[in-house]
Amino acid sequence: MPWLKWLPWRFFIRRIARAHGFLDPVALLARLHRFAQPAEVAEPVELLRAGVVFHARGLINARVIQHNLDWVWPWWIERQYDPEDDAFVPRAFSITHVNLTHRNWTAVGLPDIDELPIVDPRGLLTPLYDGWSLDAWVMRDDGHCLLPSRTKQVSQHWDLGDSLAVVTETAQDGQTLCSHVSVQLESAVPVCQLRLSAGSEQGGWLVLALRPCNPEGISFIHQVELSTGRTDWTIDGQRAVTFGAAAERHHVADYRGGDVAIHLQDREEETAGVCEVGMVTAAALFRLAPGQLRDLDVHIPLAHGPAHAQSISTTGWQEALQGCCQLRIADEKVQFLYAAALRTLILHSPGDVYPGPYTYKRFWFRDAAFIIHALLCAGLSDRGERALDRFPSRQTVAGYFHSQEGEWDANGQALWIMQRFCALTNTPPKRSWRQAILRGARWIGRKRLSGEADSPHSGLLPAGFSAEHLGPNDYYYWDDFWGIAGLRAAADLASTMDDKVASQEFLAEADAFQADVDKSLARCAERLARPAMPAAPTRRLDAGAIGSLAAGYPVQLCPADDPRLLDTAAFLLDNCSVHGGFFQDMIHAGINPYLTLHIAQVLLRAGDPRYLELLDTVAALASPTGQWPEAIHPRTGGGCMGDGQHVWAAAEWVMMVRHCFVREEGDGLILCQGLPKRWLEGGAVANFGPAPTAFGTLTLELVPGDKHVRVNWEAEWHNSAPPIEVRLPGFRPVAVQPGQSAVELHKEA
Repeated sequence: MPWLKWLPWRFFIRRIARAHGFLDPVALLARLHRFAQPAEVAEPVELLRAGVVFHARGLINARVIQHNLDWVWPWWIERQYDPEDDAFVPRAFSITHVNLTHRNWTAVGLPDIDELPIVDPRGLLTPLYDGWSLDAWVMRDDGHCLLPSRTKQVSQHWDLGDSLAVVTETAQDGQTLCSHVSVQLESAVPVCQLRLSAGSEQGGWLVLALRPCNPEGISFIHQVELSTGRTDWTIDGQRAVTFGAAAERHHVADYRGGDVAIHLQDREEETAGVCEVGMVTAAALFRLAPGQLRDLDVHIPLAHGPAHAQSISTTGWQEALQGCCQLRIADEKVQFLYAAALRTLILHSPGDVYPGPYTYKRFWFRDAAFIIHALLCAGLSDRGERALDRFPSRQTVAGYFHSQEGEWDANGQALWIMQRFCALTNTPPKRSWRQAILRGARWIGRKRLSGEADSPHSGLLPAGFSAEHLGPNDYYYWDDFWGIAGLRAAADLASTMDDKVASQEFLAEADAFQADVDKSLARCAERLARPAMPAAPTRRLDAGAIGSLAAGYPVQLCPADDPRLLDTAAFLLDNCSVHGGFFQDMIHAGINPYLTLHIAQVLLRAGDPRYLELLDTVAALASPTGQWPEAIHPRTGGGCMGDGQHVWAAAEWVMMVRHCFVREEGDGLILCQGLPKRWLEGGAVANFGPAPTAFGTLTLELVPGDKHVRVNWEAEWHNSAPPIEVRLPGFRPVAVQPGQSAVELHKEA
């Protein structure tokens, strides 16, 4: 109804608010917007929607958790609400209570299957997306319980075998508990399998507990019923959980009665329960003989029957990893983290690519560019191609690659990663991509501001939300560097499409854009009295300057020794470092693993040995399962922002290891520049490959001797071999002669 827009909505809103004693929301929003540069989009509606959902749960958490601290809660709650713990967060004026200290979880699953159950650091299993959870406890006959979420020491690891599994082991006071969580296919339906093994020296019970919560907080359960055979739970009308043995005792509780944990020794049992509040808890108990272990299998279907299942791929982990770039070095931790990162990439690329299994299980062009790049560089090009094929359908008629409105980096990222795919695979752009490439590049040119006005942002992209961790809407250089890179990528792609006119058009636009950015940066250098690049033309130097490193990594718009690039890295190291990692004050308020690696990449490219300190810091921040949350609490070491298994971080780890062995620089390759001595410790041979590059694919082998190291490689070049230089730290660099496939390096004097 078009007439609706003519109604004086602002007047009505103000009148109603003032009549009830509230602040004027229109005036308040106007004041908030004054802290940002004027922009077309204040905040992307997609992020606002996600934020509302997130904090709606936080409101429920505030209503429920603090009034029921005698319940058995997930580990993050047990710690965040404990005044004796470093994770404690005072709650006095907090409207919402959310997980700010231990945003850590690890997904399990199968390649090409979208369902991703998650397991928290104490074994709490959330099998269905954003749903309820299953926990396991051990109870002695005297009522003493082993509760993993209240146990300080727990062992957990990610089993990288044939079925990717999270294994959690707990022991205390003669009680032991081990959980093994994986996903299997059963009759073409993906099923989450929880295998429990429990024991008690004095005898007792294995308790399988149904919990109305997950790693974000409350997740409602209104009804549960135990089957007549006592082997299944029907939860809110769905047959959801199957036990491998009949429950020998069973208890249910509603919100008014308190947690079922309080009722485990009740004489009478219940087989069904209803709670109008949505806080049903249930416990199925299985007898433990003294001193004997008991195993229990629990199955949770992730789709309800073949008719509701997606088209299931039978690809197993061994097949999914076949042909990918492998690493073999003496450093077991780095090797494990690389192997785990590869599996994280595969797990989160079932079609689209996701930055995480839970909080960020949706699509962004920004994250996709980095994740797909890691997939391509790891030799998983089929997965990258499959994701890229979906890009054109996300483009508007105007040419904007849209995942979130108001983020002007997307077009540059989409074009850049399309060009990288073509370069790494030595293939021309697919016919279905061609129109999207041309429209996407021309959108960048049209979107730029006029370059004629004498202002700090003349010729740049408009103010936008951009990467949210850079701050409020502004004229971000991050967007501009991606825009220039996208235009140069489009020029290359147009050339391979035999569209010379478009290629020249895009090159000219990129050169003009670069000139405007350089002019703006020169004004910044004069204002700041140093060459470092701030986040935006009128900003002071702050943590948002991390975005300006994009000019050096990954898009290489400037040489490795560009003073602007190196001074920006120096500022960040001097002013934004906590416990050896990059601390992002804005939004994230934590140590950011993938942005720390961005600095490391700039330092590695410049030959600065401090890259290794940053690499080691990120390795130390990894969880026992080899994962990184988006940002890390400096006191607890747990996640404080974003998804608990952040795929962009995994992608950056793959790229960091790759660039230690091989990286592209201009028209040639640099080999071995980032290999520390310990990766060759004890005379161990190091191997890496097959590694795709823009010049072809190569496999590297380093064989250490007493006073030298031999570097061998096998290559399948797209055309002729590029110029190659070998720069192993501590050894004299060698320029490779044409036709060579091995060099012997000698230690520097």
